[in-house]
Amino acid sequence: MSISSFQNLSPSIHKELRRTGLREDDPRLKDTVNAFLEFKRKHHTSNIPSEDFRRCVSLNIVMLSRAFGSELTIKDFENFCGDVRAIFEDCRMNTEGKNASYIPQLSKMNKDYWGVSICSIDGQRASFGDCSVPFTIQSVNKPLTYAIVATDHGSDLVHKYVGFEPSGRSFNEITLDAKNRPHNPMINSGAIITSALIKPELSISERFEYIFEKFKELAAGVGHVGFNNSVFLSEKTTAWRNFALAYFMKEHGCFPPGTDIMETLDLYFQVCSLEATCETLSIIAATLANGGVNPLTEKKLLEPDVVRDTLSICFSCGMYDFSGQFAFQVGVPAKSSVSGAIMVIIPNVCGIACFSPPPRQKLVSKFGFHNFAPKSRYDEKGSNHVNLISIMFSALQGDISAFRRFSLQGVDLNQKDYDSRTALHISAAEGHLEVVRFLIERCNVDQNAKDRWGNTPLSEADRFGHQSVVSYLKGACSRRKSRVPLLSTSARESPEYPYCPLQPVFDLQSTNLLQRKNSEDCAIFLAEIFFLSPFCI
Repeated sequence: MSISSFQNLSPSIHKELRRTGLREDDPRLKDTVNAFLEFKRKHHTSNIPSEDFRRCVSLNIVMLSRAFGSELTIKDFENFCGDVRAIFEDCRMNTEGKNASYIPQLSKMNKDYWGVSICSIDGQRASFGDCSVPFTIQSVNKPLTYAIVATDHGSDLVHKYVGFEPSGRSFNEITLDAKNRPHNPMINSGAIITSALIKPELSISERFEYIFEKFKELAAGVGHVGFNNSVFLSEKTTAWRNFALAYFMKEHGCFPPGTDIMETLDLYFQVCSLEATCETLSIIAATLANGGVNPLTEKKLLEPDVVRDTLSICFSCGMYDFSGQFAFQVGVPAKSSVSGAIMVIIPNVCGIACFSPPPRQKLVSKFGFHNFAPKSRYDEKGSNHVNLISIMFSALQGDISAFRRFSLQGVDLNQKDYDSRTALHISAAEGHLEVVRFLIERCNVDQNAKDRWGNTPLSEADRFGHQSVVSYLKGACSRRKSRVPLLSTSARESPEYPYCPLQPVFDLQSTNLLQRKNSEDCAIFLAEIFFLSPFCI
């Protein structure tokens, strides 16, 4: 059953959800949406009894509570969107410029296209105009390819072959820095080098598939990510300057050992010919704004220090010949492309994607936020700022999807409330077997923890008559034969108990830009930076 069916099932829920900025295709709401759709399939009615309504909503109650409790990044999202729309319509009037013509297929794009999408680091989304029109991302791929390669190999290896300084030259000029490297990854020569570093041990088809899947992952699997073969062929047959750049760099020993130049150029053209829409590109931009963590799937896809480096290079080099002007007047990282797409990243706030084949130059007077080291929610040193109430409420409701997110975030699920009760105590007392199993098998929580009355999760399950939970806990105890250690800070650092992965630093106070209660502030902010329409370089 489709998302439109969900809208027909409950238009009031659809309307209220959209008002917060969340959408029905958000992976964090999948369980609730599917439950509503399943109800309609079984009962053939749009009238949902209150008990069934509560059951459906409880499946993703934590995310919904945050949304309807005004706890997301953009507080008054509805008014925010109204102000943005006014700016968007004002910029529609600017029709100067013409399509790029040196790649023949790009000159055929409708010059009247004009679309904008925004995605906050909490996954609030808004789109205007031609936001669903596919376009080839062209040079917008460069910061993303760089970030993927640097995450795979480390920044030191990447910068052995490519620099990080503005070139002061045209984006496709045949020149190298003093160390015989391309000046930075945002110009053509540097992007060709980073393409050579994409899984070089694999075949060309596997390398393309790898980078293609990475782009889809960055977009959270939501919306369109594709490949335009006609643009690829058009670009390949007219890319004499890029061939010259490659042979020039080969002569000067710029490539990693064993690089096949023709294969590398093919891969470079293919990645430039990947397709996206404003909607998907804004999600990718929001992933960069969120320190490498996708706001919809909440998966860590890029290393935070790599994101910092990527945004720094975008700020100084991302707009080609306009980089200095853009940095001076706008002050945020961005990347333009010949296709008319531009990706703007506001660290710790949101990602913005604009698309317009001809340039619509409307720069702003000033913008005062130059923070390029995103304070990600997830930092490997791990300071736990997830609200204990959210954990306990999820345990009470049996919200398994919330616990999956907590686990991915590296949240310490052994936290105790004022009665020394843990999430396992609550879920066992409520009889939520699926949550109990997840906490023990996936999160390694302490199943022998005692509250202030001396009750364990096992005794709580027994007291409330949940025999399936009792049987499972007894079996788990016998299998382990010992107490699972509490994952304290010292335990995480102990080699005896290697601790998992992603440690959170969800510092809500650091994302102060759109956390203001006054929605007018949000509009003023966006008016300051926004329509910067795409530059056709």
